[in-house]
Amino acid sequence: MPRHFKAHPEKPTHPLVWCIAILCTVAAIAVIITGLVVFVGYLIIHPSAPVISVVSAHLDKIQNDLAGLLEIQVTIVIKAENDNAKAHASFSDTDFVLSFQGIPIARLVADPFEVPKNESVEFPYKVESSSIPLSPDEMQQVDLALKQDQITLDLKGSSRARWRVLSVAPLRSVRFWCHLNCQLKFHPMTGIYKNSPCTSRAK
Repeated sequence: MPRHFKAHPEKPTHPLVWCIAILCTVAAIAVIITGLVVFVGYLIIHPSAPVISVVSAHLDKIQNDLAGLLEIQVTIVIKAENDNAKAHASFSDTDFVLSFQGIPIARLVADPFEVPKNESVEFPYKVESSSIPLSPDEMQQVDLALKQDQITLDLKGSSRARWRVLSVAPLRSVRFWCHLNCQLKFHPMTGIYKNSPCTSRAK
Protein backbone atom coordinates (compact mmCIF):
# COMPACT_ATOMS: atom_id res chain seq x y z
CA MET A 1 0.00 0.00 0.00
CA PRO A 2 1.25 3.47 -0.78
CA ARG A 3 2.61 5.39 2.12
CA HIS A 4 1.07 8.72 2.99
CA PHE A 5 3.28 11.54 4.19
CA LYS A 6 1.89 14.32 6.31
CA ALA A 7 3.31 17.79 5.69
CA HIS A 8 4.35 19.69 8.79
CA PRO A 9 4.39 23.51 8.74
CA GLU A 10 7.89 25.03 8.95
CA LYS A 11 8.78 26.70 12.21
CA PRO A 12 9.16 30.49 11.91
CA THR A 13 12.70 31.87 12.25
CA HIS A 14 13.39 33.13 15.74
CA PRO A 15 13.51 36.98 15.91
CA LEU A 16 16.93 36.80 17.59
CA VAL A 17 18.35 35.08 14.48
CA TRP A 18 16.97 37.85 12.30
CA CYS A 19 18.52 40.49 14.56
CA ILE A 20 21.94 38.80 14.40
CA ALA A 21 21.72 38.49 10.60
CA ILE A 22 20.81 42.18 10.26
CA LEU A 23 23.64 43.25 12.56
CA CYS A 24 26.15 41.16 10.61
CA THR A 25 24.93 42.67 7.34
CA VAL A 26 25.22 46.21 8.70
CA ALA A 27 28.71 45.49 10.05
CA ALA A 28 29.83 44.06 6.70
CA ILE A 29 28.51 47.10 4.84
CA ALA A 30 30.25 49.43 7.32
CA VAL A 31 33.56 47.62 6.82
CA ILE A 32 33.22 47.87 3.03
CA ILE A 33 32.38 51.58 3.17
CA THR A 34 35.28 52.28 5.56
CA GLY A 35 37.67 50.42 3.28
CA LEU A 36 36.46 52.38 0.26
CA VAL A 37 36.84 55.71 2.09
CA VAL A 38 40.37 54.85 3.18
CA PHE A 39 41.28 53.69 -0.32
CA VAL A 40 39.86 56.83 -1.94
CA GLY A 41 41.59 59.02 0.66
CA TYR A 42 44.85 57.23 -0.02
CA LEU A 43 44.48 57.79 -3.76
CA ILE A 44 43.71 61.47 -3.21
CA ILE A 45 46.76 62.26 -1.06
CA HIS A 46 48.89 59.56 -2.73
CA PRO A 47 51.50 59.58 0.06
CA SER A 48 55.04 58.44 -0.42
CA ALA A 49 56.58 56.67 2.54
CA PRO A 50 58.00 58.88 5.30
CA VAL A 51 61.79 58.87 5.53
CA ILE A 52 64.26 58.46 8.41
CA SER A 53 67.87 59.37 7.66
CA VAL A 54 71.18 60.40 9.20
CA VAL A 55 71.89 63.94 8.07
CA SER A 56 75.13 64.62 9.95
CA ALA A 57 77.48 63.09 12.49
CA HIS A 58 80.79 63.74 14.23
CA LEU A 59 83.20 61.49 16.09
CA ASP A 60 83.88 63.57 19.20
CA LYS A 61 86.22 61.13 20.93
CA ILE A 62 87.79 57.71 20.51
CA GLN A 63 90.26 56.37 23.00
CA ASN A 64 91.84 52.94 23.23
CA ASP A 65 94.07 52.39 26.27
CA LEU A 66 96.69 49.73 26.94
CA ALA A 67 94.28 47.74 29.10
CA GLY A 68 92.11 47.12 26.05
CA LEU A 69 89.29 49.47 27.04
CA LEU A 70 87.70 51.49 24.26
CA GLU A 71 85.73 54.70 24.79
CA ILE A 72 83.74 56.36 22.02
CA GLN A 73 81.80 59.60 21.99
CA VAL A 74 79.84 60.55 18.89
CA THR A 75 77.13 63.01 17.84
CA ILE A 76 74.50 61.77 15.38
CA VAL A 77 71.66 63.84 13.92
CA ILE A 78 68.70 61.79 12.67
CA LYS A 79 65.96 63.43 10.61
CA ALA A 80 62.35 62.31 10.23
CA GLU A 81 60.96 63.68 6.98
CA ASN A 82 57.38 63.99 5.78
CA ASP A 83 57.49 65.25 2.20
CA ASN A 84 53.75 64.91 1.67
CA ALA A 85 51.88 68.23 1.37
CA LYS A 86 48.45 66.78 2.16
CA ALA A 87 48.87 64.63 5.27
CA HIS A 88 50.48 64.76 8.69
CA ALA A 89 52.66 61.84 9.78
CA SER A 90 53.14 60.41 13.24
CA PHE A 91 56.14 58.31 14.30
CA SER A 92 56.37 55.77 17.11
CA ASP A 93 58.51 52.81 18.25
CA THR A 94 61.63 54.72 17.20
CA ASP A 95 64.58 52.61 18.30
CA PHE A 96 68.10 52.35 16.84
CA VAL A 97 71.21 50.55 18.09
CA LEU A 98 74.69 51.95 17.52
CA SER A 99 77.47 49.36 17.65
CA PHE A 100 81.15 48.89 16.94
CA GLN A 101 82.49 45.56 15.70
CA GLY A 102 79.22 43.97 16.84
CA ILE A 103 79.54 45.47 20.33
CA PRO A 104 76.51 47.62 21.27
CA ILE A 105 77.48 51.17 22.24
CA ALA A 106 74.10 52.81 22.81
CA ARG A 107 70.41 52.79 21.95
CA LEU A 108 68.96 55.84 20.22
CA VAL A 109 65.26 56.14 21.03
CA ALA A 110 62.56 58.80 20.74
CA ASP A 111 59.10 59.24 22.22
CA PRO A 112 56.17 59.24 19.76
CA PHE A 113 56.15 62.45 17.72
CA GLU A 114 54.43 64.07 14.75
CA VAL A 115 55.78 65.71 11.63
CA PRO A 116 53.47 68.26 9.94
CA LYS A 117 52.76 68.30 6.23
CA ASN A 118 55.80 68.80 4.04
CA GLU A 119 58.14 69.31 7.02
CA SER A 120 60.87 67.48 8.92
CA VAL A 121 62.11 67.10 12.48
CA GLU A 122 65.72 66.53 13.54
CA PHE A 123 66.95 64.69 16.63
CA PRO A 124 70.56 65.27 17.73
CA TYR A 125 71.88 62.35 19.78
CA LYS A 126 74.97 62.77 21.94
CA VAL A 127 76.25 59.25 22.44
CA GLU A 128 78.94 58.40 24.98
CA SER A 129 79.85 54.78 25.50
CA SER A 130 81.00 53.21 28.71
CA SER A 131 84.41 51.53 28.62
CA ILE A 132 84.19 48.71 26.10
CA PRO A 133 86.50 45.75 26.83
CA LEU A 134 88.26 44.49 23.72
CA SER A 135 89.87 41.16 22.97
CA PRO A 136 93.47 41.18 21.66
CA ASP A 137 92.17 40.69 18.10
CA GLU A 138 89.72 43.57 18.50
CA MET A 139 92.48 45.77 19.89
CA GLN A 140 94.56 45.07 16.78
CA GLN A 141 91.58 45.92 14.56
CA VAL A 142 91.10 49.23 16.36
CA ASP A 143 94.80 50.06 16.11
CA LEU A 144 94.74 49.29 12.38
CA ALA A 145 91.63 51.41 11.88
CA LEU A 146 93.24 54.32 13.71
CA LYS A 147 96.38 54.03 11.58
CA GLN A 148 94.23 53.98 8.43
CA ASP A 149 92.24 56.93 9.79
CA GLN A 150 88.88 55.23 9.37
CA ILE A 151 86.48 53.98 12.03
CA THR A 152 83.15 52.38 11.12
CA LEU A 153 80.11 52.28 13.40
CA ASP A 154 76.95 50.31 12.60
CA LEU A 155 73.51 51.85 13.03
CA LYS A 156 70.48 49.56 12.85
CA GLY A 157 66.85 49.99 13.83
CA SER A 158 63.48 51.27 12.75
CA SER A 159 60.63 53.68 13.36
CA ARG A 160 56.95 53.11 12.63
CA ALA A 161 55.19 55.91 10.75
CA ARG A 162 51.48 56.42 10.20
CA TRP A 163 49.68 58.81 7.89
CA ARG A 164 46.80 60.80 9.27
CA VAL A 165 44.67 60.20 6.17
CA LEU A 166 41.55 61.80 7.65
CA SER A 167 40.73 63.38 10.98
CA VAL A 168 38.57 60.42 11.99
CA ALA A 169 40.64 58.13 14.20
CA PRO A 170 39.62 54.76 12.63
CA LEU A 171 40.85 55.97 9.25
CA ARG A 172 44.43 56.66 10.35
CA SER A 173 45.45 53.25 9.10
CA VAL A 174 48.13 53.78 6.46
CA ARG A 175 51.30 52.58 8.19
CA PHE A 176 54.93 52.28 7.13
CA TRP A 177 58.07 50.90 8.71
CA CYS A 178 61.20 53.04 8.25
CA HIS A 179 64.31 50.87 8.59
CA LEU A 180 67.95 51.91 8.88
CA ASN A 181 70.86 49.54 8.39
CA CYS A 182 73.93 51.67 7.80
CA GLN A 183 77.65 51.92 8.29
CA LEU A 184 78.77 55.31 9.59
CA LYS A 185 82.39 56.00 8.66
CA PHE A 186 84.56 58.58 10.41
CA HIS A 187 88.09 59.97 10.22
CA PRO A 188 89.35 59.50 13.82
CA MET A 189 92.04 62.16 13.45
CA THR A 190 89.54 64.92 12.74
CA GLY A 191 86.26 63.30 13.76
CA ILE A 192 84.80 64.15 10.38
CA TYR A 193 81.91 61.99 9.15
CA LYS A 194 82.37 60.53 5.67
CA ASN A 195 78.93 61.45 4.42
CA SER A 196 77.39 58.38 2.81
CA PRO A 197 73.74 57.46 2.24
CA CYS A 198 72.07 56.33 5.46
CA THR A 199 68.37 56.48 4.83
CA SER A 200 65.19 54.42 4.88
CA ARG A 201 64.24 55.76 1.46
CA ALA A 202 63.72 52.98 -1.09
CA LYS A 203 66.62 52.82 -3.53
